[in-house]
Amino acid sequence: MARPKICFIGAGSLGFTRGLVRDLLTFPLLRDAHIALMDIDSERLSFAKEAVERIVELGKYPAVIEATLDRKQALKGANAVLCTILVGGTNVWRHDIEIPKKYGVNINVGDTRGVAGIFRALRTIPVMLDICRDIEQLCPDAILLNYTNPMSMNCKAMQSQTSVKVTGLCHSVQGTAQMLANWAGVKYEEVDYVCAGINHQAWFIEFKKNGVDLYPAIRKAITTRKEIYNQELVRNEMFLHLGYYVTESSGHNSEYNWWFRKRPDLIEKYCTHGTNWNPGEYAFILKHYLRTEKTWKKQVKQWLASKEPISLERGHEYAAYIINAYLGGEPYLFNGNVLNKGLVDNLPENACVEVPVLANRRGFNPIHVGPLPPQCAALNNINIASEEMAVQGCITGDPEMIFHAVAYDPLSAAVLSLAEIKKMVRELFEKNIKYLPTFKNIRI
Repeated sequence: MARPKICFIGAGSLGFTRGLVRDLLTFPLLRDAHIALMDIDSERLSFAKEAVERIVELGKYPAVIEATLDRKQALKGANAVLCTILVGGTNVWRHDIEIPKKYGVNINVGDTRGVAGIFRALRTIPVMLDICRDIEQLCPDAILLNYTNPMSMNCKAMQSQTSVKVTGLCHSVQGTAQMLANWAGVKYEEVDYVCAGINHQAWFIEFKKNGVDLYPAIRKAITTRKEIYNQELVRNEMFLHLGYYVTESSGHNSEYNWWFRKRPDLIEKYCTHGTNWNPGEYAFILKHYLRTEKTWKKQVKQWLASKEPISLERGHEYAAYIINAYLGGEPYLFNGNVLNKGLVDNLPENACVEVPVLANRRGFNPIHVGPLPPQCAALNNINIASEEMAVQGCITGDPEMIFHAVAYDPLSAAVLSLAEIKKMVRELFEKNIKYLPTFKNIRI
């Protein structure tokens, strides 16, 4: 086949770009790829190009690297597109976290769902749709692998409004599976599982080795080993009470329900003392970005100048395996975000769900899962309802529908009255309006 072209939109997301390029070039089909890097930040783009060129040089790959600020140039003729963008800097999206906090809604990350995720979606969906229109025109046969949050809302908008072959990818499924295998005392490679639901709230409805259920061993580890229980306070509590383990970290999951962040005593008990990387204290991700904004250049320069050898070993992100499968390599099974067309029986038709998907030359082939346990489907359904209203409200420019989406967010509803939610939403609209091209008015 001709040299494959793989395009990165948002290549200035340096950690992702470095890791994904490293993975791509380990496949024989992709080692001579044309890697097109695109970003709107010329400084970050320059660093990304230098980092990728270092990987190519160390691996002695025949790949070609291009860096451009022109999205159309980067996309022209691409076989696969990876998207890792952020619309609006910290000075914009910090309001998504700080304004709700003023009203009593205590947010940890705020990039996926809930009031903060909804306003991120309102800024991001129009840009994602613009990217898809370019793909339809310049590389209509390309697959689009999205890493940009809020995952479910972005993917629902793209999948319902465009013809692009798009799925959303998140490492929380394989990351959680590896953690659970370790707790159960088995090798990850020995585990068979079925995981389905929605992004960041998918459920391991089966987790087995050689047909034997591993949940009893996991339950024993959680209930008898304090260090394991403390790693994931929120998720472990959810598992002990709901019976199935959920994807994505405790900090995230504490935002997606009614149970952990509505009172100071609950926040203290469940959201402050976890030992995993993403503890549940207020605004974890905002504090992280404010720190890294001051240090990222220094860190990147140190990485580029370092004489220490870097590993070229393939990682565990899905993207490279999927692209290799689409371009004729070995088919690959992964969990991806797709429209629910008869895949999960007790979630709404055409909602964005996260289910097993087989990638091959035909593209994305989602697999029917059946019904989720009712207690798992119930939590998914309330979040889907909020997200469906948010996407529709964004596309139609209806601020009233955005208010309704936030009104049904479990965390906001657990803390605030309807009148208080409306006041909060008005304030968020006022701070965001110049970044919301689909809204002609913001009166609610």
